Amino acid sequence: MQRFIIRRLLLIVLVLFLVSLLVFIITSVIPGDTAQAILGQTATPSNLAALRHQLGLDQPPFVRYFWWLGNLLTGNLGISPTMAQPVAPLLWSKLGNSAILAVVALLFTVPLSLLLGVIAGLTKNRWPDAVISLATLAAVAQPEFVTGTFLIVIFATWLHLLPATSFFGSDQSLGQNIAALILPAFTLSLVLLAYISRMTRTNMIDVMETDYIRSAMLKGLPYRQVVVRHALRNALLPSITIIANNVGWLLGGIVVTESLFGYPGLGRLLLFAVTSRDVVVIQDVTLLIALIFALSNLAADILYAVLNPRIRYA
Repeated sequence: MQRFIIRRLLLIVLVLFLVSLLVFIITSVIPGDTAQAILGQTATPSNLAALRHQLGLDQPPFVRYFWWLGNLLTGNLGISPTMAQPVAPLLWSKLGNSAILAVVALLFTVPLSLLLGVIAGLTKNRWPDAVISLATLAAVAQPEFVTGTFLIVIFATWLHLLPATSFFGSDQSLGQNIAALILPAFTLSLVLLAYISRMTRTNMIDVMETDYIRSAMLKGLPYRQVVVRHALRNALLPSITIIANNVGWLLGGIVVTESLFGYPGLGRLLLFAVTSRDVVVIQDVTLLIALIFALSNLAADILYAVLNPRIRYA
């Protein structure tokens, strides 16, 4: 296991290097001018040239890349040219906000999705399975902006129970901060709930049809004991990987949800950086998201081996 973890960590370093190189190449060739975006259309050529020199945009691409990479290796994430502030504290603040939203969504989603998937799997081709499958299929088919807009119309516009936007801070009460999290967290949860529950249902059906489960039933073991002690553990193993992969998505890939509700997280920061062509922020946020994905996948593999003693990593 130790050798496996070391190899995976080295692979993560290589992946992050390739991601940083790819992102730098993409941000270098996309149309647009960072200096023009900062100063506006009325800026004079001399002012644009001065700002490009200040930001190092007049240097060759490979010089700018290794300058950025060198600062990154020393812990210096740079300064955002459009927001005129250090990227590091901004990045950690947005990451903390996205982590809060992700935790709330996962606490609601994971237990309920696993429960629904198990119930659907154990009642294959009966009415509970039909109801759960139909509801989850409908949830998966809906894009996040459709689900989020639907929730805003009902709970914010019609019923006036929850805020339509998700701004929160220290100047608000605890109840206001919690209320601001409900709609975006529920929007994310519906997508994950459907995905994880359908995966769990399929796994549960496959496990219940295996020979060792049939043998356990033929031996006269109670049905509940067969399900809980033998079937459930193996059926939930593939779902662990799905949940771990979605941790990375929740922390970095929720651009649509955060933009729809005005939530101050990583996804909204990345969207702002792209629209304003803030290359420094784009590079740092993308690299952080790649790191989160890689570490969550590593955690899933380790947990998979812990729960299934038959799996051994050399």
